[in-house]
Formats: sequence, C-alpha cells, structure tokens
Amino acid sequence: MAPTVALRLTNVVKRFGNFTALHGIDLDIQDGEFLTIVGPSGSGKTTMVRLLVGMDEPSEGTIHLNGELINDVPANKRPTCMVFQSLALFPHRTVGQNIEFPLKIRGVSAQERRERAHELLALLHLPADYYGKNVMQCSGGERQRVALARALAFDPEILFFDEPLSALDYRLRKTLEKELKDLHRRTGKTFVYITHSLEEAMVMSDRIAIMKEGRIAQIGTADEIYSAPRTRFVAEFMGEVNLFPVTSAPDGTLAARDGSLAIAGTAPGLAPGSQATLMIRPEFIRFLGEGDTADCVAEGTVRDEFALGSRLQYEVDLADGRTVTVEKLREDRFPGAIGDSVRLGWDLGHVHFIPEAEES
Repeated sequence: MAPTVALRLTNVVKRFGNFTALHGIDLDIQDGEFLTIVGPSGSGKTTMVRLLVGMDEPSEGTIHLNGELINDVPANKRPTCMVFQSLALFPHRTVGQNIEFPLKIRGVSAQERRERAHELLALLHLPADYYGKNVMQCSGGERQRVALARALAFDPEILFFDEPLSALDYRLRKTLEKELKDLHRRTGKTFVYITHSLEEAMVMSDRIAIMKEGRIAQIGTADEIYSAPRTRFVAEFMGEVNLFPVTSAPDGTLAARDGSLAIAGTAPGLAPGSQATLMIRPEFIRFLGEGDTADCVAEGTVRDEFALGSRLQYEVDLADGRTVTVEKLREDRFPGAIGDSVRLGWDLGHVHFIPEAEES
C-alpha cells in the first residue's frame, strides 16, 4: 500500500517584493514520517515551514493538507503546531499551566486539562510533581520537554520544529535528538523539522530534504543522499568528501583530467566519452603498503592528523596541490608519521560519479 500523503506542495513559489525565496517547490510529506528540511542560511527552509504552518501564504502554487487546499487557512485554524527555537514559554507560569494553555484556549475543562498535562509529563519523561513547578526553575532540557508537551497537548496531526535544539549545549542536544526520534515513534505523528545541522538531520530523520537557493536539491533517506548525491553541492553538504574530475574514454576506461590519480577500470552507468566528478568518502580510502593494489591510486604526503573520538582523520597533500581527506578507526591508525610519503587507494565499488551537467 502506498503511503498516505499528509501535506502536498505543488509548484509553490514565495516572493518578497522582487526577491523569490522559493522557486516552484514540489514536495509530498507522508503521514507519520519524520522529514527534516536542511540547508545553509538563506536556502529557504524557514520560509517553507512558515508556509506549511500557516504563518505566510504562497505567492503561487498550492498546499494541500489531507487532500484539502489550505493556502489561505491561518495557523490557528490548522491541525498543526509549531515548536520554535525560542520555545515561547510563559515565564511566570507553572509547567502545568504552560502545557495546558492550548487546551484552556479551546475551552477544555480544568479536570481534563490537568489529566492531559500529567499524561504528557509522563510521555516526555518529566516527574509528575513538575506540574506545579515554575517553568523558569527548569533546566534548558526540561523547558524543551515542556515546549514539546504543550505542542502535543491538543493532539495536532503535524508538528513543525524550527531549529529547537540549536541553543542547547552539545551533550544535551545529542540526548534530545534521540528523545525526539523516540517520541516520534511512540506518538506516530508527522514531524517536519527545520535545521542547519546535518548531524541532527541524519540522526533523527526518515527522509532529508536538502535545500539550496530556494529549491530542493535532493530528497531521500540519509543513506541515499550520503552515498549517491545528485550534485556536487549535495555531496559536499553531506559531510567530508573527496572529488576528482574524470573523463570516460570511448572504450569506457577512466582517467583523471588533472592527472591526480591512476584509475584502473570502468565506471558502470557513466557514458563513454563523458566527463564527471568522481566522489569518494574519506572512510573508504586506505593507506597502501608495498605491493598493495587498488582500482584508484594517488600519491602524496601526510600533512596532519586529527582526533575525532573513535576515528582519526588525516589530510594528505597530493603533488598537484589537492588535499585528500582520509578517515580511519583508531585501531586502523596510520603507522607512519606526519610528513611521510604515502600511497592512497580505494576501489571503484565505493565510488559515486556525479555527471558534469549536475555538478552545481
């Protein structure tokens, strides 16, 4: 059975005067999925979520929620809720009063509000006695949970998040990333999350939409986008990457256009006579010993080593001035020293080719 579409954007354009922030966006958000929209500053991700939540209207195109047109339906009339970076909690009210606020606006009785607040405290792993605690006496992580509880209070169909974890310290952010993913699984709600953090997107999401200059550059699972980016921009945005310009000869054999590496073999799917960018992620590159072989070989000098927790990252300068990044687990540490001459190698099975027409 095909997944149900909760939100559908069709050729959505948003203009502010002479500036076009979104260019013809087509996007289906599936019911119950965790979709993260990620991109650099100015890419249009916040503009898009403002349209989805009803804070702005599109200049062109349509937005449908469960099959109904909602272009001009205001935010307070939609079965959706937004969690902002600022949280927007009431500082002089208790945790319980903050959670109950949307229910009070709807005229829900005090007893029902209290029962729902306690259900949500339990769901968000907050003690029951926090109900009467002033919200400003809570830690940053606890206030984040209160904001989530308030968003869930009136049982919205879709929750939108606008960089809600960006102001938190690293350890707390990592904890809440896992809790958000678990909360999504337990509630079954549709989550649409906006962030500039690729790490957040990869940890939590079912799918990721990467935006560039008001357009969706690529959408898919984290694994799909990481291993097979459509463009050079997406390849570089999705973490450390090494890129080499190559040409496929008429007989299918490959050659580096700048002579930076030797390649033995052909590229399946790359048309003979075409040009492309060869992409190899740092974790697939190995240091070659005497007599070792690989499909692709480059020679250079180890410039630096960086500790990344369980991994080590190396920068190797090639003769043409290019720098190649290599990552190894600690147990596979390079046995030599900074300044050593080395041979690097990797196999074509780990390579992805970006056609020249799609390199931007």
